[in-house]
Amino acid sequence: MLTEFNLFGVFMAPIVVYAIAALPVTMLLRSLLWWSGIMKWFWHLALFEVALYTCVLCLMILYI
Repeated sequence: MLTEFNLFGVFMAPIVVYAIAALPVTMLLRSLLWWSGIMKWFWHLALFEVALYTCVLCLMILYI
C-alpha cells in the first residue's frame, strides 16, 4: 500500500499514482481487445472503456 507523497509541497493521495498507472494498462488491454475483434461485441464503446478503466483501477488498488 502506498502512502501520501509530497509533490512540490502538495501532499498527493496514493489514488493519483494508481489512476495514472491504470491508464497505460487500460490502453494496452483496449488495443488487445480491438486487435482480437472483441470490441465489436459492445454496443456502447465509451461506456465499456470507462468500465474497463474502473475495473483495472480497482484491481490495481486491491492487489498492488
